[in-house]
Amino acid sequence: MSSDPVGTGLVASLARPGGNVTGLSLQQSDLAGKRLELLREVIPKLRRLAILANVGYPEAVLETREVQTAASKLGFEVTLLAIQRAEEIAPAFESLKGQADALYVVVDALVAANRTRTITFALGARLPTIFNNSNFVQAGALMSYGPDFSDLFRRDAELVDKILRGTKPGDIPVEQPTKFDLVINLTTAKAIGLTIPDSLLLRADKVIE
Repeated sequence: MSSDPVGTGLVASLARPGGNVTGLSLQQSDLAGKRLELLREVIPKLRRLAILANVGYPEAVLETREVQTAASKLGFEVTLLAIQRAEEIAPAFESLKGQADALYVVVDALVAANRTRTITFALGARLPTIFNNSNFVQAGALMSYGPDFSDLFRRDAELVDKILRGTKPGDIPVEQPTKFDLVINLTTAKAIGLTIPDSLLLRADKVIE
């Protein structure tokens, strides 16, 4: 699975990946605008957006650019919290000093490995935060919107089956997600003094209370 297999040069195209690789695209860059719209529903007066991203990871850089573009179209002022090591997470949050209304977290292995640290700092700063999957919301983040990873893992197994039966990987189109989940943590919302609109709660696939 890849956030953007075409953008990073992993495959030639989704329809014809070529080479000796196939899999699934997470469409993380494509979902950037949707996540910002969800944040704006929660915070109608959202003007200042912070983005936390590992700028040493190519796929995270691509998604960050999409977030910045989408934020510009919405008229947001953007602050990039650029990290490349775990030790840089705390100084990144310290540099904000209350200068953001919400936080968009670009997830990669570094961020995932420091999930608790990232969420703790966000809660301490009372920052409404959006991630790409529900694991972070289960751990205390405010909300997430992204592909259903369990569904993707099952579909990965189907691709493996095709390859084991003799189909060349490069001839198997890279698949895209068909199911996206919106998950909201109401306990976190209350902790940071935020009221989630009923209209958004009704659309959520899961609400943690």
